[in-house]
Amino acid sequence: MLKLKRVYEKAEKSDGKRILIDGLWPRGLTKEKAKVDIWMKEVSPSAELRRWFGHDPKKWTAFKKKYREELKSKKEFLNEIKSLAKKGTATILYGSKEERFNNANALREFLRL
Repeated sequence: MLKLKRVYEKAEKSDGKRILIDGLWPRGLTKEKAKVDIWMKEVSPSAELRRWFGHDPKKWTAFKKKYREELKSKKEFLNEIKSLAKKGTATILYGSKEERFNNANALREFLRL
């Protein structure tokens, strides 16, 4: 099972493996408080794509298309996420305040889990 959760929310046992997929460490959050098992910054959108998108809902469809292109070269990391989700629960963590238009949702859609 693959879940999504904002990294600032309280960690719970039901989260299973907690995978942070942002390229930048969440502002104001210590490693102890974040309780991240894996920081997989390799699957985060490129800095250029992240800045261009800026969580603008009007750019969502174009962002997903561009992000998918970037993800195609990250098969090793994507397979690791899929494997963790098949073995139990894996939670993709993201820092954005935007709950709908963010890279975690785009990644989950890409993985189709």
